[in-house]
Amino acid sequence: MIDWLRREAIEPEIELGDRTLPIDLIRNRRAKRLTLRLAPDGSAVRITLPHWCRSVEAIGFVHARRDWLTEQLAKIPPKRDPVAERRLMLRGMQIALDWRADAPRRPDLDEDTLTIGGPHDTLPRRLQRWLEAEALRLFAADARDYCSAAGLDTASVRLTRARKRWGSCSSEGVLRLNWRLVQAPDAIRRSVVAHEVAHLVHFDHSPAFHALLGELYEGDIDQANRWLSRHGRELYAAFD
Repeated sequence: MIDWLRREAIEPEIELGDRTLPIDLIRNRRAKRLTLRLAPDGSAVRITLPHWCRSVEAIGFVHARRDWLTEQLAKIPPKRDPVAERRLMLRGMQIALDWRADAPRRPDLDEDTLTIGGPHDTLPRRLQRWLEAEALRLFAADARDYCSAAGLDTASVRLTRARKRWGSCSSEGVLRLNWRLVQAPDAIRRSVVAHEVAHLVHFDHSPAFHALLGELYEGDIDQANRWLSRHGRELYAAFD
């Protein structure tokens, strides 16, 4: 135990099976206890600790839960390479990727096939930018729908690449939404937007907030939340 304490004091990490993951220590003055999470893509272990907690205690907490972390790591879907597979996820559906060197660089979606040209080595980055543009377009339309239903001016929308949050709402009324939701079915993406729009009225999770969310969202919010809980990690399988 002393050996890993000395080593972790320099660069916190933990061995899980055949992988060695860094331990990210996140101090939060509002935290009252240690909170342990695995990064959605399995690239790191994250532990939030109160300001009064010693780093060595937090690292010991992580190592004491090695078995749980190993189980969680095994649940993470393997990384996917849309370019090699020649397919990607969009709005809950798999669409074919038709790359041709002589095709226009601008992506063209025709039903279930995306045709794109340009350099092959920059294809992953350009595909992600296209997905992000689609996400922003859809989020803006969703926000317009729900803000209208709530009697609000349409909120501004920004994309986020957060690793542990699907959305947030600032005190200035700006919605920040995870671009990866563009890969999920429409009902799932819209549930997150409805959630954040409801926060424009109730900046908490009070009964009034849930009542408004129930009025705004046209689907089953519990079912949408279960989908995200079960399949959310799959949205991180492709693209960095």
